[in-house]
Amino acid sequence: MCAMKREEAEALIQEVLEVYPEKARKDRAKHLAVSDPNVEQAKKCIVSNRKSVPGVMTIRGCAYAGSKGVVWGPIKDMVHISHGPVGCGQYSRAGRRNYYTGHTGINAFGTMNFTSDFQEKDIVFSGDKKLEKLIDEIQTLFPLHKGISIQSECPVGLIGDDIESVSKKRAKELDKPVVPLRCEGFRGVSQSLGHHIANDAIRDWVLPNRDDDTSFESTPYDVALTGDYNIGGDAWASRILLEEMGLRVVAQWSGDGTISELELAPKAKVNLLHCYRSMNYLARHMEEKYGIPWMEYNFFGPTKIAESLRKIAALFDEKIQEGAERVIAKYTSEMNTIIEKYRPRLEGKKVMLYVGGLRPRHVVGAYEDLGMEVVGAGYEFAHNDDYDRTIKDLGEGTLLYDDVTGYELEEFVKRVRPDLVGSGIKEKYIFQKMGIPFRQMHSWDYSGPYHGYDGFAIFARDMDMTLNNPCWDKLQAPWKKAAAAAKAA
Repeated sequence: MCAMKREEAEALIQEVLEVYPEKARKDRAKHLAVSDPNVEQAKKCIVSNRKSVPGVMTIRGCAYAGSKGVVWGPIKDMVHISHGPVGCGQYSRAGRRNYYTGHTGINAFGTMNFTSDFQEKDIVFSGDKKLEKLIDEIQTLFPLHKGISIQSECPVGLIGDDIESVSKKRAKELDKPVVPLRCEGFRGVSQSLGHHIANDAIRDWVLPNRDDDTSFESTPYDVALTGDYNIGGDAWASRILLEEMGLRVVAQWSGDGTISELELAPKAKVNLLHCYRSMNYLARHMEEKYGIPWMEYNFFGPTKIAESLRKIAALFDEKIQEGAERVIAKYTSEMNTIIEKYRPRLEGKKVMLYVGGLRPRHVVGAYEDLGMEVVGAGYEFAHNDDYDRTIKDLGEGTLLYDDVTGYELEEFVKRVRPDLVGSGIKEKYIFQKMGIPFRQMHSWDYSGPYHGYDGFAIFARDMDMTLNNPCWDKLQAPWKKAAAAAKAA
Protein backbone atom coordinates (compact mmCIF):
# COMPACT_ATOMS: atom_id res chain seq x y z
CA MET A 1 0.00 0.00 0.00
CA CYS A 2 1.39 3.43 -0.92
CA ALA A 3 -0.06 6.88 -1.51
CA MET A 4 1.79 7.62 -4.73
CA LYS A 5 3.02 5.55 -7.61
CA ARG A 6 6.76 5.51 -8.18
CA GLU A 7 6.47 7.60 -11.33
CA GLU A 8 4.37 10.22 -9.54
CA ALA A 9 6.82 10.46 -6.65
CA GLU A 10 9.81 10.80 -8.97
CA ALA A 11 8.01 13.51 -10.95
CA LEU A 12 7.22 15.35 -7.71
CA ILE A 13 10.89 15.35 -6.71
CA GLN A 14 11.91 16.81 -10.07
CA GLU A 15 9.21 19.47 -9.81
CA VAL A 16 10.35 20.54 -6.33
CA LEU A 17 13.99 20.71 -7.46
CA GLU A 18 13.20 23.07 -10.33
CA VAL A 19 13.37 26.12 -8.06
CA TYR A 20 17.11 25.67 -7.34
CA PRO A 21 20.08 26.93 -9.37
CA GLU A 22 21.70 24.15 -11.40
CA LYS A 23 24.54 23.35 -8.98
CA ALA A 24 22.26 23.24 -5.94
CA ARG A 25 19.67 21.23 -7.91
CA LYS A 26 22.23 18.55 -8.77
CA ASP A 27 23.39 18.35 -5.17
CA ARG A 28 19.92 18.16 -3.63
CA ALA A 29 18.77 15.58 -6.20
CA LYS A 30 21.17 13.09 -4.61
CA HIS A 31 19.35 13.44 -1.27
CA LEU A 32 15.82 12.85 -2.53
CA ALA A 33 14.58 9.47 -3.69
CA VAL A 34 11.70 7.01 -3.84
CA SER A 35 11.87 3.95 -1.62
CA ASP A 36 12.53 0.59 -3.22
CA PRO A 37 12.40 -2.32 -0.73
CA ASN A 38 14.22 -4.53 -3.23
CA VAL A 39 17.40 -2.43 -3.08
CA GLU A 40 19.95 -3.93 -0.70
CA GLN A 41 22.03 -0.79 -0.19
CA ALA A 42 20.45 2.65 0.10
CA LYS A 43 23.50 4.37 -1.37
CA LYS A 44 22.25 3.18 -4.76
CA CYS A 45 19.27 5.52 -4.44
CA ILE A 46 20.08 8.22 -1.85
CA VAL A 47 23.13 10.09 -0.53
CA SER A 48 23.48 11.08 3.14
CA ASN A 49 25.89 12.52 5.72
CA ARG A 50 27.04 15.35 3.46
CA LYS A 51 27.34 19.08 4.01
CA SER A 52 24.12 21.05 3.74
CA VAL A 53 23.80 23.37 0.77
CA PRO A 54 24.70 26.95 1.84
CA GLY A 55 21.70 29.25 1.78
CA VAL A 56 18.98 26.66 2.32
CA MET A 57 17.10 26.26 5.58
CA THR A 58 18.53 23.04 7.01
CA ILE A 59 16.93 21.56 10.13
CA ARG A 60 20.10 19.90 11.38
CA GLY A 61 21.86 20.47 14.69
CA CYS A 62 25.59 20.72 15.43
CA ALA A 63 28.29 18.51 16.95
CA TYR A 64 27.82 20.16 20.35
CA ALA A 65 24.13 19.23 20.21
CA GLY A 66 25.03 15.61 19.44
CA SER A 67 27.52 15.33 22.28
CA LYS A 68 26.02 17.41 25.07
CA GLY A 69 22.37 17.40 24.08
CA VAL A 70 22.09 13.71 23.19
CA VAL A 71 24.80 11.45 24.62
CA TRP A 72 26.36 13.08 27.69
CA GLY A 73 23.64 15.43 28.92
CA PRO A 74 21.29 12.74 30.30
CA ILE A 75 24.00 11.23 32.57
CA LYS A 76 22.39 12.51 35.72
CA ASP A 77 25.08 12.40 38.41
CA MET A 78 27.68 14.26 36.37
CA VAL A 79 27.93 18.01 35.86
CA HIS A 80 28.12 18.90 32.16
CA ILE A 81 29.84 22.21 31.50
CA SER A 82 28.90 24.10 28.34
CA HIS A 83 32.31 25.64 27.78
CA GLY A 84 31.81 28.85 25.83
CA PRO A 85 29.16 31.59 25.57
CA VAL A 86 26.00 31.16 27.64
CA GLY A 87 23.56 30.65 24.74
CA CYS A 88 24.41 27.09 23.70
CA GLY A 89 24.00 25.72 27.20
CA GLN A 90 20.80 27.62 27.86
CA TYR A 91 19.10 26.57 24.66
CA SER A 92 20.12 22.92 25.09
CA ARG A 93 19.06 22.73 28.74
CA ALA A 94 16.23 20.30 29.51
CA GLY A 95 14.64 20.61 26.08
CA ARG A 96 14.71 16.86 25.34
CA ARG A 97 12.83 15.85 28.49
CA ASN A 98 15.40 13.23 29.58
CA TYR A 99 13.63 12.05 32.74
CA TYR A 100 15.67 10.97 35.75
CA THR A 101 15.32 10.08 39.41
CA GLY A 102 17.26 11.90 42.10
CA HIS A 103 17.36 15.33 43.73
CA THR A 104 18.25 18.07 41.26
CA GLY A 105 21.17 20.16 42.49
CA ILE A 106 22.21 17.57 45.07
CA ASN A 107 22.93 14.23 43.38
CA ALA A 108 21.40 14.84 39.93
CA PHE A 109 22.08 17.73 37.57
CA GLY A 110 20.38 16.91 34.27
CA THR A 111 18.17 19.98 33.98
CA MET A 112 20.74 22.50 35.23
CA ASN A 113 22.84 24.76 33.01
CA PHE A 114 26.53 24.98 33.88
CA THR A 115 28.40 27.40 31.63
CA SER A 116 31.74 29.19 31.57
CA ASP A 117 29.89 32.17 30.05
CA PHE A 118 32.64 33.31 27.69
CA GLN A 119 33.14 37.06 27.34
CA GLU A 120 35.39 38.95 24.94
CA LYS A 121 38.38 38.77 27.29
CA ASP A 122 38.10 34.96 27.38
CA ILE A 123 38.29 34.83 23.60
CA VAL A 124 41.39 37.05 23.64
CA PHE A 125 43.24 35.63 26.65
CA SER A 126 41.92 32.00 26.74
CA GLY A 127 39.29 30.47 28.97
CA ASP A 128 41.48 27.81 30.61
CA LYS A 129 41.85 29.65 33.92
CA LYS A 130 38.15 30.39 33.99
CA LEU A 131 37.45 26.69 33.37
CA GLU A 132 39.67 25.71 36.31
CA LYS A 133 37.87 28.18 38.56
CA LEU A 134 34.50 26.87 37.39
CA ILE A 135 35.45 23.28 38.22
CA ASP A 136 36.56 24.37 41.68
CA GLU A 137 33.24 26.17 42.24
CA ILE A 138 31.31 23.07 41.13
CA GLN A 139 33.21 20.95 43.62
CA THR A 140 32.43 23.42 46.41
CA LEU A 141 28.74 23.92 45.60
CA PHE A 142 27.87 20.41 44.41
CA PRO A 143 30.22 18.02 46.23
CA LEU A 144 28.06 14.93 45.53
CA HIS A 145 28.63 15.06 41.78
CA LYS A 146 30.40 11.97 40.41
CA GLY A 147 32.28 13.62 37.58
CA ILE A 148 32.39 16.46 35.09
CA SER A 149 32.25 16.64 31.31
CA ILE A 150 33.54 19.68 29.41
CA GLN A 151 31.43 20.25 26.30
CA SER A 152 33.32 22.56 23.96
CA GLU A 153 31.44 25.24 22.05
CA CYS A 154 32.72 26.83 18.84
CA PRO A 155 35.07 29.49 20.32
CA VAL A 156 37.09 26.89 22.24
CA GLY A 157 38.25 25.22 19.05
CA LEU A 158 38.92 28.52 17.32
CA ILE A 159 41.16 29.97 20.06
CA GLY A 160 42.94 26.69 20.86
CA ASP A 161 42.22 26.27 24.57
CA ASP A 162 43.89 23.23 26.16
CA ILE A 163 40.90 21.62 27.87
CA GLU A 164 42.68 18.26 27.98
CA SER A 165 45.41 19.48 30.34
CA VAL A 166 42.83 21.20 32.56
CA SER A 167 40.82 17.97 32.68
CA LYS A 168 43.79 15.79 33.64
CA LYS A 169 44.92 18.25 36.31
CA ARG A 170 41.54 18.65 37.94
CA ALA A 171 40.65 14.93 37.65
CA LYS A 172 43.78 14.08 39.63
CA GLU A 173 43.02 16.69 42.28
CA LEU A 174 39.33 15.74 42.65
CA ASP A 175 39.82 11.98 42.20
CA LYS A 176 36.77 12.07 39.91
CA PRO A 177 36.45 11.77 36.12
CA VAL A 178 36.80 15.08 34.27
CA VAL A 179 36.18 14.37 30.58
CA PRO A 180 37.08 16.87 27.81
CA LEU A 181 35.07 16.81 24.60
CA ARG A 182 36.13 18.52 21.39
CA CYS A 183 32.57 18.84 20.16
CA GLU A 184 32.69 22.38 18.80
CA GLY A 185 29.59 23.06 16.75
CA PHE A 186 31.46 23.76 13.53
CA ARG A 187 32.89 20.25 13.37
CA GLY A 188 31.41 17.80 10.88
CA VAL A 189 28.21 18.19 8.88
CA SER A 190 25.61 17.60 11.63
CA GLN A 191 25.07 16.46 15.20
CA SER A 192 26.11 12.98 14.09
CA LEU A 193 29.80 13.79 14.51
CA GLY A 194 28.97 14.94 18.04
CA HIS A 195 27.62 11.46 18.78
CA HIS A 196 30.86 9.95 17.49
CA ILE A 197 33.03 12.35 19.51
CA ALA A 198 30.98 11.58 22.63
CA ASN A 199 31.29 7.82 22.05
CA ASP A 200 35.05 8.13 21.62
CA ALA A 201 35.32 10.10 24.88
CA ILE A 202 33.39 7.41 26.78
CA ARG A 203 35.64 4.79 25.18
CA ASP A 204 38.84 6.57 26.19
CA TRP A 205 37.96 8.22 29.51
CA VAL A 206 35.28 6.03 31.11
CA LEU A 207 34.97 2.41 29.93
CA PRO A 208 38.47 1.27 30.97
CA ASN A 209 38.05 2.57 34.54
CA ARG A 210 36.86 -0.79 35.93
CA ASP A 211 38.62 -3.19 33.61
CA ASP A 212 40.63 -4.58 36.52
CA ASP A 213 37.75 -4.50 39.00
CA THR A 214 36.69 -8.06 39.87
CA SER A 215 34.31 -7.08 42.68
CA PHE A 216 31.24 -6.94 40.45
CA GLU A 217 29.14 -10.11 40.73
CA SER A 218 27.84 -10.89 37.27
CA THR A 219 25.07 -13.25 36.17
CA PRO A 220 24.43 -14.96 32.81
CA TYR A 221 21.51 -12.59 32.24
CA ASP A 222 23.23 -9.20 32.55
CA VAL A 223 22.47 -6.72 29.76
CA ALA A 224 23.24 -3.08 29.05
CA LEU A 225 20.35 -0.93 27.84
CA THR A 226 22.20 1.37 25.46
CA GLY A 227 21.24 4.41 23.39
CA ASP A 228 17.94 5.09 25.16
CA TYR A 229 17.77 8.65 26.49
CA ASN A 230 14.62 8.16 28.57
CA ILE A 231 12.65 10.81 26.75
CA GLY A 232 9.33 11.03 28.52
CA GLY A 233 10.28 7.87 30.46
CA ASP A 234 11.00 5.63 27.44
CA ALA A 235 13.88 3.72 29.04
CA TRP A 236 11.82 2.93 32.12
CA ALA A 237 9.03 1.47 29.96
CA SER A 238 11.60 -0.65 28.09
CA ARG A 239 13.44 -1.78 31.20
CA ILE A 240 10.24 -3.13 32.71
CA LEU A 241 9.87 -5.63 29.87
CA LEU A 242 13.49 -6.77 29.98
CA GLU A 243 13.32 -7.40 33.70
CA GLU A 244 9.93 -9.13 33.44
CA MET A 245 11.42 -11.64 31.00
CA GLY A 246 14.23 -12.44 33.46
CA LEU A 247 17.13 -10.22 32.36
CA ARG A 248 19.14 -7.99 34.70
CA VAL A 249 19.86 -4.48 33.42
CA VAL A 250 23.27 -3.61 34.86
CA ALA A 251 23.74 -0.44 32.83
CA GLN A 252 21.19 1.98 31.44
CA TRP A 253 22.65 4.83 29.47
CA SER A 254 22.52 7.49 29.05
CA GLY A 255 18.90 8.32 29.97
CA ASP A 256 18.56 8.23 33.78
CA GLY A 257 22.07 6.79 33.72
CA THR A 258 25.06 7.29 35.98
CA ILE A 259 28.81 7.36 35.43
CA SER A 260 29.01 4.09 37.37
CA GLU A 261 26.67 2.41 34.90
CA LEU A 262 28.85 3.57 32.01
CA GLU A 263 31.83 1.99 33.72
CA LEU A 264 29.87 -1.22 34.31
CA ALA A 265 28.77 -1.61 30.69
CA PRO A 266 31.73 -3.86 29.75
CA LYS A 267 30.53 -6.33 32.42
CA ALA A 268 27.27 -7.02 30.51
CA LYS A 269 26.73 -10.16 28.47
CA VAL A 270 24.83 -8.35 25.68
CA ASN A 271 24.50 -4.74 24.58
CA LEU A 272 20.89 -3.94 23.65
CA LEU A 273 21.04 -0.93 21.35
CA HIS A 274 18.05 1.34 20.88
CA CYS A 275 19.42 4.36 18.97
CA TYR A 276 21.80 2.83 16.46
CA ARG A 277 23.00 6.12 15.01
CA SER A 278 24.17 7.69 18.26
CA MET A 279 25.65 4.66 20.03
CA ASN A 280 26.70 2.06 17.45
CA TYR A 281 30.32 3.20 17.72
CA LEU A 282 30.54 2.12 21.36
CA ALA A 283 28.63 -1.09 20.72
CA ARG A 284 31.15 -2.05 18.04
CA HIS A 285 34.07 -1.06 20.27
CA MET A 286 32.84 -3.22 23.16
CA GLU A 287 32.32 -6.13 20.79
CA GLU A 288 35.88 -5.80 19.54
CA LYS A 289 37.59 -5.18 22.90
CA TYR A 290 35.41 -7.10 25.37
CA GLY A 291 33.70 -9.62 23.10
CA ILE A 292 30.22 -8.38 24.00
CA PRO A 293 27.66 -9.00 21.24
CA TRP A 294 25.12 -6.31 20.47
CA MET A 295 21.78 -6.11 18.76
CA GLU A 296 19.46 -3.29 17.78
CA TYR A 297 15.92 -3.59 19.12
CA ASN A 298 12.65 -1.76 18.47
CA PHE A 299 10.06 -1.31 21.22
CA PHE A 300 7.60 0.85 19.24
CA GLY A 301 4.25 -0.90 18.82
CA PRO A 302 3.23 -4.44 19.84
CA THR A 303 4.30 -6.10 16.58
CA LYS A 304 7.89 -4.83 16.77
CA ILE A 305 8.04 -5.29 20.54
CA ALA A 306 7.19 -8.99 20.18
CA GLU A 307 9.74 -9.39 17.38
CA SER A 308 12.45 -7.70 19.44
CA LEU A 309 11.70 -9.60 22.64
CA ARG A 310 12.03 -12.89 20.77
CA LYS A 311 15.28 -11.81 19.09
CA ILE A 312 16.71 -10.75 22.44
CA ALA A 313 15.58 -14.00 24.08
CA ALA A 314 17.23 -16.02 21.29
CA LEU A 315 20.60 -14.80 22.60
CA PHE A 316 19.95 -16.51 25.95
CA ASP A 317 18.72 -19.86 27.26
CA GLU A 318 15.26 -21.41 27.45
CA LYS A 319 14.49 -19.62 30.73
CA ILE A 320 14.68 -16.22 29.03
CA GLN A 321 12.92 -17.48 25.91
CA GLU A 322 10.02 -18.70 28.03
CA GLY A 323 10.09 -15.37 29.86
CA ALA A 324 9.77 -13.47 26.60
CA GLU A 325 6.72 -15.49 25.56
CA ARG A 326 5.21 -14.95 29.00
CA VAL A 327 5.65 -11.18 28.71
CA ILE A 328 4.19 -11.08 25.20
CA ALA A 329 1.17 -13.14 26.32
CA LYS A 330 0.69 -10.93 29.37
CA TYR A 331 0.19 -7.78 27.30
CA THR A 332 -1.52 -9.22 24.20
CA SER A 333 -5.07 -8.76 25.43
CA GLU A 334 -4.38 -5.19 26.57
CA MET A 335 -2.78 -4.29 23.22
CA ASN A 336 -5.69 -5.82 21.30
CA THR A 337 -8.09 -3.68 23.31
CA ILE A 338 -6.10 -0.53 22.50
CA ILE A 339 -5.97 -1.38 18.79
CA GLU A 340 -9.70 -2.16 18.73
CA LYS A 341 -10.37 1.24 20.29
CA TYR A 342 -8.13 3.43 18.15
CA ARG A 343 -7.63 1.64 14.84
CA PRO A 344 -11.14 2.37 13.50
CA ARG A 345 -10.47 6.09 14.13
CA LEU A 346 -7.02 6.05 12.51
CA GLU A 347 -7.29 3.42 9.77
CA GLY A 348 -5.93 4.58 6.41
CA LYS A 349 -4.48 7.86 7.68
CA LYS A 350 -1.25 8.93 5.97
CA VAL A 351 1.84 10.06 7.88
CA MET A 352 4.99 11.91 6.80
CA LEU A 353 8.01 11.79 9.12
CA TYR A 354 11.18 13.83 9.34
CA VAL A 355 13.09 13.22 12.54
CA GLY A 356 16.56 12.30 13.80
CA GLY A 357 18.47 9.15 14.59
CA LEU A 358 16.05 6.21 14.38
CA ARG A 359 12.41 7.21 14.53
CA PRO A 360 11.66 7.51 10.81
CA ARG A 361 12.03 3.72 10.66
CA HIS A 362 11.35 2.56 14.24
CA VAL A 363 7.88 4.08 14.52
CA VAL A 364 6.66 2.67 11.18
CA GLY A 365 5.49 -0.55 12.84
CA ALA A 366 3.59 1.30 15.55
CA TYR A 367 1.72 3.33 12.95
CA GLU A 368 0.97 0.18 10.97
CA ASP A 369 -0.41 -1.49 14.12
CA LEU A 370 -2.97 1.34 14.12
CA GLY A 371 -3.73 0.92 10.41
CA MET A 372 -1.84 4.06 9.43
CA GLU A 373 0.54 4.41 6.49
CA VAL A 374 3.92 6.14 6.38
CA VAL A 375 4.12 7.84 2.96
CA GLY A 376 7.29 9.89 3.50
CA ALA A 377 10.32 9.49 5.74
CA GLY A 378 13.64 11.21 6.18
CA TYR A 379 16.47 11.90 8.59
CA GLU A 380 18.31 15.02 9.68
CA PHE A 381 21.68 13.31 10.15
CA ALA A 382 21.49 9.73 8.94
CA HIS A 383 24.28 7.74 7.32
CA ASN A 384 23.82 5.23 4.52
CA ASP A 385 23.47 2.31 6.92
CA ASP A 386 20.46 4.04 8.50
CA TYR A 387 18.75 4.19 5.12
CA ASP A 388 19.76 0.56 4.49
CA ARG A 389 17.62 -0.32 7.51
CA THR A 390 14.84 2.10 6.61
CA ILE A 391 14.01 1.05 3.06
CA LYS A 392 13.20 -2.47 4.26
CA ASP A 393 10.39 -1.10 6.45
CA LEU A 394 8.84 1.25 3.90
CA GLY A 395 6.47 0.49 1.06
CA GLU A 396 7.21 0.87 -2.64
CA GLY A 397 6.90 4.50 -3.73
CA THR A 398 7.43 6.09 -0.30
CA LEU A 399 9.25 9.42 -0.49
CA LEU A 400 12.73 9.49 1.04
CA TYR A 401 14.37 12.82 1.87
CA ASP A 402 17.74 13.35 3.55
CA ASP A 403 18.59 16.66 5.28
CA VAL A 404 15.43 18.02 3.68
CA THR A 405 15.18 21.79 3.38
CA GLY A 406 12.27 23.75 4.78
CA TYR A 407 11.08 24.52 1.25
CA GLU A 408 11.27 20.89 0.10
CA LEU A 409 9.37 19.54 3.10
CA GLU A 410 6.58 22.10 2.74
CA GLU A 411 6.21 21.36 -0.96
CA PHE A 412 6.20 17.61 -0.42
CA VAL A 413 3.50 17.97 2.23
CA LYS A 414 1.38 20.16 -0.02
CA ARG A 415 1.48 17.56 -2.79
CA VAL A 416 1.37 14.29 -0.81
CA ARG A 417 -1.34 15.68 1.49
CA PRO A 418 -0.68 13.60 4.61
CA ASP A 419 -3.18 13.46 7.45
CA LEU A 420 -0.35 13.85 9.98
CA VAL A 421 3.20 15.20 9.98
CA GLY A 422 5.73 14.09 12.61
CA SER A 423 8.87 16.16 12.90
CA GLY A 424 10.59 18.68 15.21
CA ILE A 425 9.84 21.92 17.00
CA LYS A 426 11.08 24.07 14.09
CA GLU A 427 8.50 22.56 11.76
CA LYS A 428 5.62 22.22 14.22
CA TYR A 429 4.01 25.62 13.96
CA ILE A 430 4.49 25.93 10.20
CA PHE A 431 2.34 22.89 9.55
CA GLN A 432 -0.16 23.60 12.29
CA LYS A 433 -0.77 27.04 10.75
CA MET A 434 -1.29 25.25 7.44
CA GLY A 435 -4.09 23.30 9.13
CA ILE A 436 -2.20 20.00 9.20
CA PRO A 437 -2.18 17.87 12.38
CA PHE A 438 1.35 17.62 13.74
CA ARG A 439 3.25 15.65 16.40
CA GLN A 440 6.63 16.77 17.69
CA MET A 441 8.49 13.46 17.42
CA HIS A 442 11.82 14.50 18.94
CA SER A 443 10.49 14.71 22.49
CA TRP A 444 6.97 13.31 22.08
CA ASP A 445 5.28 16.73 22.20
CA TYR A 446 5.46 16.86 26.01
CA SER A 447 3.94 13.39 26.30
CA GLY A 448 5.36 9.87 26.48
CA PRO A 449 6.72 7.37 27.04
CA TYR A 450 6.18 5.82 23.60
CA HIS A 451 8.42 2.76 24.12
CA GLY A 452 7.15 -0.57 25.31
CA TYR A 453 3.62 -1.79 25.82
CA ASP A 454 2.83 1.00 28.28
CA GLY A 455 4.15 3.50 25.74
CA PHE A 456 2.04 2.18 22.87
CA ALA A 457 -1.15 2.96 24.79
CA ILE A 458 0.02 6.58 25.10
CA PHE A 459 1.20 6.68 21.48
CA ALA A 460 -2.18 5.50 20.18
CA ARG A 461 -4.04 7.98 22.38
CA ASP A 462 -1.83 10.87 21.24
CA MET A 463 -2.21 10.08 17.55
CA ASP A 464 -5.98 9.91 17.91
CA MET A 465 -6.08 13.07 20.03
CA THR A 466 -4.04 14.94 17.41
CA LEU A 467 -5.77 13.72 14.26
CA ASN A 468 -9.34 13.83 15.53
CA ASN A 469 -9.09 17.11 17.42
CA PRO A 470 -12.07 19.33 16.50
CA CYS A 471 -9.75 22.35 16.19
CA TRP A 472 -8.82 21.23 12.67
CA ASP A 473 -12.37 22.01 11.56
CA LYS A 474 -11.47 25.67 12.09
CA LEU A 475 -8.45 25.52 9.79
CA GLN A 476 -7.93 24.52 6.19
CA ALA A 477 -4.87 22.90 4.68
CA PRO A 478 -3.54 24.71 1.56
CA TRP A 479 -4.96 22.16 -0.88
CA LYS A 480 -8.37 22.40 0.77
CA LYS A 481 -8.26 26.20 0.49
CA ALA A 482 -7.43 25.93 -3.21
CA ALA A 483 -10.28 23.46 -3.75
CA ALA A 484 -12.72 25.69 -1.87
CA ALA A 485 -11.66 28.75 -3.86
CA ALA A 486 -12.05 26.88 -7.15
CA LYS A 487 -15.49 25.66 -6.13
CA ALA A 488 -16.57 29.17 -5.14
CA ALA A 489 -15.35 30.56 -8.44
